[in-house]
Amino acid sequence: MTDSPMSPRLTEALTVVSQAVNSELDRLLPVSESPDSRVHEAMRYVTLDGGKRLRPFLVMQSASLFNVAESAAIRVACAIEMIHCYSLVHDDLPCMDDDDLRRGRPTCHKAFDEATALLAGDALLTKAFEVLVNPATHADPAVRCELVADLAHASGGQGMVGGQMIDLQAHTLDLDVAGITRLQQLKTGRLFSFSCEAGAVLGKAHGELRLALRNYAHDLGLAFQIADDILDVEGDVAEVGKRVNKDADAGKATFVSLLGLERAKSQADMLAEQACRHLDPFGEKADLMRDVARFVVRRRS
Repeated sequence: MTDSPMSPRLTEALTVVSQAVNSELDRLLPVSESPDSRVHEAMRYVTLDGGKRLRPFLVMQSASLFNVAESAAIRVACAIEMIHCYSLVHDDLPCMDDDDLRRGRPTCHKAFDEATALLAGDALLTKAFEVLVNPATHADPAVRCELVADLAHASGGQGMVGGQMIDLQAHTLDLDVAGITRLQQLKTGRLFSFSCEAGAVLGKAHGELRLALRNYAHDLGLAFQIADDILDVEGDVAEVGKRVNKDADAGKATFVSLLGLERAKSQADMLAEQACRHLDPFGEKADLMRDVARFVVRRRS
């Protein structure tokens, strides 16, 4: 891993997508003046606060590979960001990771309160599926049903939630590299897979092209998590935007603790390049997705 900056073309493309996603999220999550306004305020607090928007970006890029209308892709991009943000809100709660800082700001339960944070996460989770099932996302109900089923699988007990359950017990488990890999494939990798395959679903593509995106997402997700583990050891709170050294303090096994720092860095680089090779069938159209794979192992936050 190096400190090389994000490529200029990726910086520009991420900025464009981030602005589009923010605009659509602002529209999908309007300000409320009713008695339930506090939960809407909290939902907006955690979704409109920035972040890298990697998952929405991957949705938009995978959709572009199949010439999917941007108006459809942006709705799926917002749905996955709602799921991601809900998961961060719940992860930060005292009963989970008990974090006070997220993206350089107070976490939702600190800015509001625990009950409001819990409800805001619940509301974002359900709103994501409301967005997907709306005919505005795709004219074909079969496509909408597939998106709903795929996101439910990726985010539920056999996906992100299942991974979080293992993570909560990780300090009591004797996890080896295979165990950590499975944990992270569930907790982090499933949402990356959904993001990368969503374009193929929207474009009604199957077979080798969809498999290529799935394999890309698999390696990207692991590279991302190894980089996260490295940041937890080497990162600075001001730069990372959240508490560091959490895993070591909690006694959890990580890729760094099992492989060592230098080997973990090499593994992350190898996975990033392997992810890029999975995109060969798409040629130059997938260059920005290749840039993402290389960026995730160089990022400092």
